[in-house]
Amino acid sequence: MSAHPDQQYIEALVNNDSPLLKELYDKYAGKIRDMVLKNNGTETDAADVFQEALMAIYQRAKERNFILSCPLDAYLYLICKNRWINELQKRSTRRVTFVDTEGYNYKEDVFKNTEVIKNQQERSSLLEQKIRELGEGCRELLLLSWTGISMYEVAAKLQNSYGYIKKKKSECMAKLIVLVKQSPQFSALQW
Repeated sequence: MSAHPDQQYIEALVNNDSPLLKELYDKYAGKIRDMVLKNNGTETDAADVFQEALMAIYQRAKERNFILSCPLDAYLYLICKNRWINELQKRSTRRVTFVDTEGYNYKEDVFKNTEVIKNQQERSSLLEQKIRELGEGCRELLLLSWTGISMYEVAAKLQNSYGYIKKKKSECMAKLIVLVKQSPQFSALQW
C-alpha cells in the first residue's frame, strides 16, 4: 500500500524533525482547538487532546511501521474527537451534546455516538483490508486517485492514457465493492 503524502508528518514525529513538526502544529492544532472549545473544553483541554493524539500516532508508528493511507487531517481529527468524547463522558453523568464542525451535530447520547464511531472504524478497517487484497496495480491506482489529484495527473504518474486510467479505476472500484460485500463482516456493519 502506498503512503499518503502526509506520511511526512508521521516520519517527522518519529524522527523529531522540528521544522516539519512546527508545520504539523501550525496546520492542524487550530482545527482541534476549535472542536474542543465548541464542545465545552478549554484551551488547555485542546492542547492536551492534541498532544495525546500525536503521542498515540507516534506510538503506533514506532511499534508497527505505520503507513498513513488517508489525509492526516481526517485521521488526527477522528482520534482527537474520540478522545474528547471519552473525556466528556468521564466528566459528566448527564447526556453529552457534541457539536462537530465537520458536518455532524451529535445530539444523541454518547453511547450511541460511540457505536457510530466504532462502526465507522470497523468499516474503515474492512475497507483497508480489502484494498490490500487487490492487485498491486488496482491498489496503486485507487490510492493515488484518492489523494486529491486529478485523473489526468494520475494517468501521467502511471504513464497511461486518461481513458484507460478512468476505465481501470472503474473496474478496480467494482472489484473492491465485490470484495467488501463478500466479506462476512459486511452484513454486520451499518453502511
